[in-house]
Amino acid sequence: MSTAEEIPEPVTARPWRREDGPRPKVTTWPPGRRPALAVWSAGAWRTAPVMARQDWADGRVFYQVEVDLRGDTLVSCRMYQWPQPGLRVAYDAPRSGSGPDQRGTRRPT
Repeated sequence: MSTAEEIPEPVTARPWRREDGPRPKVTTWPPGRRPALAVWSAGAWRTAPVMARQDWADGRVFYQVEVDLRGDTLVSCRMYQWPQPGLRVAYDAPRSGSGPDQRGTRRPT
């Protein structure tokens, strides 16, 4: 297991702009059916439910998450480019029970 000194905190990303090219493909999940990332912050892994995944035209992937960065229950919205050493998959979204809606089955990769 890595120590805190070896894991850099992830760098937040700026939003997409027109000069970045075509609009990204955005995948969202409803509350209660979201996958989650683990975000390294203030010396601990913080669970961060994913609100959206953005697939940019140049191949980059970004995740918009809700995260308590200090462990004090203040939740903030952040966007991170994937992958980074300070980000991990915490858990996948619950599988859909039935029907064609597949939003809840995609995992952060």
